[in-house]
Amino acid sequence: MSENCTHDCNSCSANCASREGGSQPVDFSAPANANSRVKKVIGVVSGKGGVGKSLITSLMSVLLRRRGHEVAILDADVTGPSIPKAFGVHGQLMASDEGILPAVSTTGIKMVSLNLLLDNETDPVIWRGPVIAGTVKQFWTDVMWQDVDFMFVDMPPGTGDVPLTVFQSLPLDGILIVTSPQELVGMIVEKAANMARMMNVPVLGIVENMSYFECDSCGKRHHIFGDSHVEQIAERFGISATARLPIEPAIAAACDSGRVELLDAPWLEDIAAALERL
Repeated sequence: MSENCTHDCNSCSANCASREGGSQPVDFSAPANANSRVKKVIGVVSGKGGVGKSLITSLMSVLLRRRGHEVAILDADVTGPSIPKAFGVHGQLMASDEGILPAVSTTGIKMVSLNLLLDNETDPVIWRGPVIAGTVKQFWTDVMWQDVDFMFVDMPPGTGDVPLTVFQSLPLDGILIVTSPQELVGMIVEKAANMARMMNVPVLGIVENMSYFECDSCGKRHHIFGDSHVEQIAERFGISATARLPIEPAIAAACDSGRVELLDAPWLEDIAAALERL
């Protein structure tokens, strides 16, 4: 048995003899709901919290919806779900004998989040990792997503149980990495990129949030959190699509008021084009 074994093959990346088949890799892929036809699954990841992963998930979904695609969001950040709030979606999900019905935003973006299953949106989720990971898998297997061109999976930060479950169980076509300019964050981003490489999932793009602040009066850009490192990181890992988002109060205001679908996101056009080329 590997010294890295967690004794739970569903949330462990170690390849040890205790797995069925010995040294042969085990297939943990989960079947989609019979009423789901999802073409592309894109994970949105970050090495640490607070860099705007859910924001990028929301903006990318809005952008691709405007381009005429059927879009869905699987909110895998179970202990910190914020997707419904950004879209102004409230209330509990409905279900039938065939599965769970996703909520639908004003512009037609489908979504599932644990906040849409709780009696009270502010109730804490005090669950251990394997339970959370199992819930995320059920969002894939039990939800009737129907026809979806692009599904974005908003993952929790880091490289723990839930990201591992998503990498192993869902048919990821690639991931987007979200970062911010600090050197420390750049180092943590490399961990996320290395995890994707170990799991044989391509990194499709990298987005640097809070990259700069542009003065309304003079138009000069100020790098409040330090100089950008997104290009160096992208070059190191062979990532061709990059984007840099400014510090813009209107973005935060729209998300807080549930109006993210009213925002324009011209900074992400290159990323959207890269996804359409998949």
